[in-house]
Amino acid sequence: MLLFIALANTHYFLRGPSVLGGYPHAGSAVDAAVTWLLATFVDGRAFPMFGLLFGYGVAQIARRQRERGARGVRRLLWRRSAALVTVGLTDALLFFVGDILAAYGVLLFLGVWLIRWKDRWLLVFAVAFLALNALPSGDASTISREPADPSMLPPDLSAMLTHRVPVALFIAALGPIGFLAPFAVGLWAGRRRILEQPERHRRALTVAAVAGLGAAVLGAQPIALLLAGIIEEPGQQTLAWLASLHGTTGTLGGLGYAALISLLAVRLAGRRRPIVDAIAATGQRSMTFYLMQSMTWAVVFTPFLLDLSGTLTVLGTALLAAATWAAGVVIADRMRRAGWRGPFEVLVRRVTYGRREVQAT
Repeated sequence: MLLFIALANTHYFLRGPSVLGGYPHAGSAVDAAVTWLLATFVDGRAFPMFGLLFGYGVAQIARRQRERGARGVRRLLWRRSAALVTVGLTDALLFFVGDILAAYGVLLFLGVWLIRWKDRWLLVFAVAFLALNALPSGDASTISREPADPSMLPPDLSAMLTHRVPVALFIAALGPIGFLAPFAVGLWAGRRRILEQPERHRRALTVAAVAGLGAAVLGAQPIALLLAGIIEEPGQQTLAWLASLHGTTGTLGGLGYAALISLLAVRLAGRRRPIVDAIAATGQRSMTFYLMQSMTWAVVFTPFLLDLSGTLTVLGTALLAAATWAAGVVIADRMRRAGWRGPFEVLVRRVTYGRREVQAT
């Protein structure tokens, strides 16, 4: 997930004489191929997987609290929501304005009302919001011709704060709309412990993986081929529908990725290896290394720092994203071996549960 999020974010920093959907045109054939790969397998596919896992985690928290006989699950989740919003907005203002942690904090603040819903209504709700998001809206993240603006690449500290505040608040307020469907599915799946017990749900997970990823790949092709410069740009109305198709099938792809990874876990059960352990350690510290990515983008792309947004290509940013993720995996594995938890995971857990709970675990 963290690798895909890094790949999805970095190309939006690039500048060029002609930009479409965050990808500069007139690049090399290799850049075009990388653009096609990212638009097909990553863009709009990573964040729905994040939404599903987020809802799944909320279901786990609620179940554990009930098993303990504890009350006040809603207040506990609201404290977690406040921590996410605070960390997310800080990240958005200082490092990466496209941060989504604050949006997930707002999603959790609203989503706590769903934890008592019956399974049937969760699925109806998810389908309804998926259908709502399928309506064409001129999704700027996919079809915009605008290059990175001052909120992404501020010329100085004053401009950074001035431009980022409204953008960060806008993303935090409206971002949850696009994540409600996978969040509700995650709540439903978490109640059944589907991802934790994949051997008991192998058939359903196989169907979800094949259907979800198949739909995501096919639904991405019009936009992916357009961004790669292989086909001509259609009219604005057609383009809006194609962008909607890309986003809607991306949600299905996010669910498919989660199912595929869960099936892979069955294969890996009982034969853990160093690489698997290192990636698992990264997942256990996912917020810390997500924020490390934001700090990396700030250093590399900010005009008054390294200012490489006009130098790197699509291939260059993809390699940077992969290298940043790989470095995080190495660091996380060393932290695992040393018995160190992620500092931001400790912070959020302390806000959510209190000091005693953190020390006990």
